[in-house]
Amino acid sequence: MKPKSIKPDELNKIFSELKKGEESAIGSYLVKGVRLQISKYNLSGAERVQLLYKRRRAQGMCIVCGKKVTKKNPSTDQLYRLCEEHRNKIDKGSK
Repeated sequence: MKPKSIKPDELNKIFSELKKGEESAIGSYLVKGVRLQISKYNLSGAERVQLLYKRRRAQGMCIVCGKKVTKKNPSTDQLYRLCEEHRNKIDKGSK
């Protein structure tokens, strides 16, 4: 994932989010040619995957491949967690 380019004055916002303990501060940032990476320390593999899936869902991406999800679940009116290809393989294939 490419680092998000931010201005130096936007660092204050990120640091205040860190002080509050919000996960929205986690990420990779580019400030004046310097990459700043903020991540949790000593995560297990399952915890890393959980954070990745949570971030992808929030951005409307397939949790498996990262493609943009376009279809919504008609009963919940929310985007599906999987793209059409993986829905056919995983969800519909198990029925």
